[in-house]
Amino acid sequence: MNLIQGYLYRQIGLRVAAACSSLAAIGVLSQSLDQLEVIVERGQSVWIMIKLTLLAVPQLLAVILPFGLFVGALIALTRLQRDQELTAAFAGGMTRWAVISPPFRLAALVALLALFINLFAQPWAQREGRAQTFAIRTDLAALLVQEGQFVQGPQGLTIYVEQIEQNGLLRNLFIYIKEEDGTVRTWDAGEARFERINGSPFLTLRSGSWQEYSSQGVLNQLAFERLPFDLAPFVNTEEVVRYKPADLWMTELLNPDSGLLEQRSRAELQAEAHSRLSAPLYAFTAMAMALAAIMGGAFSRTGYGLRIARAAGAFLLVRVAGYALVAASAWNVWLNLFQYVLPVAAAALAIRLLFRALKPKRRRHRWSGLLGIESASAS
Repeated sequence: MNLIQGYLYRQIGLRVAAACSSLAAIGVLSQSLDQLEVIVERGQSVWIMIKLTLLAVPQLLAVILPFGLFVGALIALTRLQRDQELTAAFAGGMTRWAVISPPFRLAALVALLALFINLFAQPWAQREGRAQTFAIRTDLAALLVQEGQFVQGPQGLTIYVEQIEQNGLLRNLFIYIKEEDGTVRTWDAGEARFERINGSPFLTLRSGSWQEYSSQGVLNQLAFERLPFDLAPFVNTEEVVRYKPADLWMTELLNPDSGLLEQRSRAELQAEAHSRLSAPLYAFTAMAMALAAIMGGAFSRTGYGLRIARAAGAFLLVRVAGYALVAASAWNVWLNLFQYVLPVAAAALAIRLLFRALKPKRRRHRWSGLLGIESASAS
């Protein structure tokens, strides 16, 4: 790139980076608000909430990158056109291809970033987030313990905790179990803490007592200073992490095993794979439409609001149609081809409109000449 092209590249690139960062910040804020449930209802730490929020960022970026590119390019191109810097570039001898080359190089960079996210960052982050969510869902400390409430668990288990401190210490705990034969066992402790011993979950009780009332009417009682309460019998070990198509690697989508095919159809997996490969193409569509909105018509001192609104509506319509094609491709495999055709065709049409803006004057001159001949003959 020459000096002017480098200037255009920097001007557009800075606005695109700012737009993508702003959209990403809004998305992260929305995700963090959704993850507040992890702290409020599941009793997890703030770090877990932050971790889940950050793991959602790659999938969020894959969605917002084309929109950030479109918005940032519109902002930069509007300023360049308003200040007549593009006019000066054309007056200096630059062709239209030379002017639009830096924006499309930036679009190619964004497309490569989106491809990397789709192929590597997103599946890794989604799998980590799914595993963390599964661990929270099966965490007995969060499921069975709620401050000031009697919580019923599996196999006749009921737990009550008067107070849960910030360091995880449980105050004034009560455990009640009623077995199928009618035997009732209870534990009460002044304090307790969840621990793992050799990988198994335990509830370590301190300063408490144990009572057992058998089905024959015999009462047994025992006082203890420290007693480990095994939670393994109440853990469902048959549960496994189930991944969605967005969590799978490309090799798993294109060549799924028999176990995966029992959960998802091959057409659905192929639709997800083609979606990841075709989604980066929308970066070129976004840039082409932004260029057509600003440079696809005559210079206007009053702004380009109408042309920008049309371009924004067209890009939004194309992107929504792309998501609809992904869903339709899960039922009709041959529609996967249109996942690539749609963004390429939209970009080609926008580039056609961009260069077509040079021709209307010639047509008007031709018609005016004909009208002049007709008027002369009429006279």
